[in-house]
Amino acid sequence: MTKKFDFKRFVDDNVVVVIFLVLTAIATPISGLSANYILQDIFTRIGRNSFLVFSLILPIMAGMGINFGMVLGAMAGQLGLIWAVDWNISGVWGLGFGVLIGLPIAIGLGIVCGSVLNRAKGREMATGYILGFFMDGVYQFVVLYLMGAIIPMRSAALTLSRGYGVRNTVNLDSVRQSLDKLLMVKAFGLNFPIATYLVIALLCVFIIWFRKTKLGQDMRAIGQDQPVSNASGIPVEKTRIIAIVMSTVLAMIGQIIFLQNMGNMATYNAHRQTGFFAAAAILVGGASVTKATIPNVFVGVVLLHLMYIVMPRAGAQLFGSAQIGEYFRDAFSYGAIALALVLHAWRKRRGVAIDRAGMRQNTVDPDAKGGVV
Repeated sequence: MTKKFDFKRFVDDNVVVVIFLVLTAIATPISGLSANYILQDIFTRIGRNSFLVFSLILPIMAGMGINFGMVLGAMAGQLGLIWAVDWNISGVWGLGFGVLIGLPIAIGLGIVCGSVLNRAKGREMATGYILGFFMDGVYQFVVLYLMGAIIPMRSAALTLSRGYGVRNTVNLDSVRQSLDKLLMVKAFGLNFPIATYLVIALLCVFIIWFRKTKLGQDMRAIGQDQPVSNASGIPVEKTRIIAIVMSTVLAMIGQIIFLQNMGNMATYNAHRQTGFFAAAAILVGGASVTKATIPNVFVGVVLLHLMYIVMPRAGAQLFGSAQIGEYFRDAFSYGAIALALVLHAWRKRRGVAIDRAGMRQNTVDPDAKGGVV
C-alpha cells in the first residue's frame, strides 16, 4: 500500500526551502536578468561554493551541529595560497602546493577545535563560533607581524612597505581559475568548469563511501545517541575530533577552490563569513543541525545564490537602489540560520512531547477500563 503524501508535513519539514523558493520565484522576474546570465552565474557559484558547504556534513553526522569552526580551515587554506604566491608556483601546481602547506595547519587546528568542542558538549555551535573569533586574532598576528619578520617571505610585492606583514589584498593571478580552466567546456552558450565539478563529484563519492565504513558508522551512531555509543565501546571523543579534523581539512581545500575562482584574496577578512555562508546554504537546502545530505548541499547552494544574484537587481527595480536588495539578501541569509535553529528546537520539543504522550498511552490497559498496567 502506497503511503499518502502529506502536504502539510512536507511544508513543515521543508519550510526554509519553501520560503526561499517563493522569494526567488518573486524576485527573479522583477530583477529583469536574462535566463542565460542567471544560469551561468549559478553554474559558476556551484563550482565555487559547494566544496565549502560539503565540509559541514561530517560534524552534523557526528551530532556536533553546524561547524562554525570551519573558519579555521579557511585560514589554513589562505596561508597555503600566500606561500604558493610567494614561491611563485602557478597554475594547478600552485593550488596543490597551497593544499600541501595548508594540510598540516588544518589538521593541527582541527585537533585543537575538536578538543575544545569535546569540553563543550551540547554547545558546540556557539563554542565553534567563538573559537573562530579567537583563532582569527592568532591568524591576524601571524600574517600582520610574523610573516616577513620571523617567517621569511621571498616576494617584496606581498609584504607591506614597512618590510613585514602581508598586504591587505593578495593578487592570485598566478593561480586564478587554474582549476576551473583546466577542463572548461562550453555548451548551450554556457561555460562549465568540468574539472571543478569532477573534484566535487569525487568528494560526493568519498562521503557516500565513508558513511559505510566503520568510522562513518561510528559517527552516525554518536550522532544518534552518545551515551549508548560510549557504552558500546565507540571512542566518542576521539571520533568527534576526527570529524572536526576532516571538516577543517575539507574547509581548507574548499577555501582554496573558492579563492582561485575569485582571483584575489582579502588577506584579513576573506575567511570571516565562510562559516555563515556555508551554514546558510546547507540549511536553506533543507538540512538541520542533526541531519544533512548531499542533495541538501546542492539545493541550498542553488537557492541561496540564486537569491544573491537576483535580490540586488530586484531591489534596484522596485526601490531604485540595489543597496536595499543587498540588505534583503543579508537579512534572509542570516534569517535562514536563525529560522532553521528555531525550527530544530521546536521539533525537538514536539518530538519529546509526542514520545511522552505515547508512553502515557501505553501504560493504560485498554481492557481494564482505564486501569493502569
